[in-house]
Amino acid sequence: MKSHGNMINYLSIDVEDYFQVSAFECISAPSSWAARELRVEQNTDKILALLNAQSVKATFFILGWVAERCPELVQRIAAEGHEIASHGYGHQRVTQQTREQFREDIRYSKALLENISGQLVIGYRAPSYSISRATFWAFDELCDAGYRYDSSIFPIRHDFYGMQDWPRFAGLAVRSADGQWHSGTPDETDKSPRLLEVPITTLHFGRRNLPIAGGGYFRFYPYELTRWGLRRINRTEQQPFVFYLHPWEIDPAQPRMNGAKLKSRARHYLNLDKTESRFERLLSDFEFTRINQSPALL
Repeated sequence: MKSHGNMINYLSIDVEDYFQVSAFECISAPSSWAARELRVEQNTDKILALLNAQSVKATFFILGWVAERCPELVQRIAAEGHEIASHGYGHQRVTQQTREQFREDIRYSKALLENISGQLVIGYRAPSYSISRATFWAFDELCDAGYRYDSSIFPIRHDFYGMQDWPRFAGLAVRSADGQWHSGTPDETDKSPRLLEVPITTLHFGRRNLPIAGGGYFRFYPYELTRWGLRRINRTEQQPFVFYLHPWEIDPAQPRMNGAKLKSRARHYLNLDKTESRFERLLSDFEFTRINQSPALL
């Protein structure tokens, strides 16, 4: 029985394959991807089946590289009523791109996904949540490209990503007169560029924000701890949470990447055999919908 206080949360799937993750970028160059075993389609289909069994709709942030090779997968996701959103083209972190490269990446991936799916793409999530204060120009480019929301900020401290002082829940990101971006609520006369920022949800505990809503943390923590933290966000803070998962996380049989560092192997392979059953429990314990159903976007 679901016990979520009727709070509807946001479920997101980052559609990329096991060899494309940032943890393996030193041993898995994009030039090698075409020769690797592609498993993203079968794993995403498995997620679609799990969602269908629970009548859950989600947002799928899809890599353009994957969409080009699996266009029928994109069409199936759209046909089943899920939101199609952009994860960029080649899973290159924003911090590793020039502004011009980023502009080309987000525009190409948006057009590609729209052409394949027939859906208007309004959402973007950067690979490895890599929009930071040093790359706030990315917000300008997203606005200019026609995106209406971003889900790239993770309000924690991490070696790959994080902006721990950003607000923990969805709200407007607004560009001020000096060209800087900040969270805020402009008045009706303010015509400054703006974008809805939908950060990955954290649990505020003591003086810190703790990751609680997906990915490697979902595999690391016991499920009961994850459920407790998410229920606390729903019940105590009266806020919906944003949960994320990757298709490769339900695939314990995926090929092992030779040459990866111990830390990267530990992050990537931990508890892969437990993720699918935990995800099924999550879908039973909480209610979910697509990010584009946020009242701020309707």
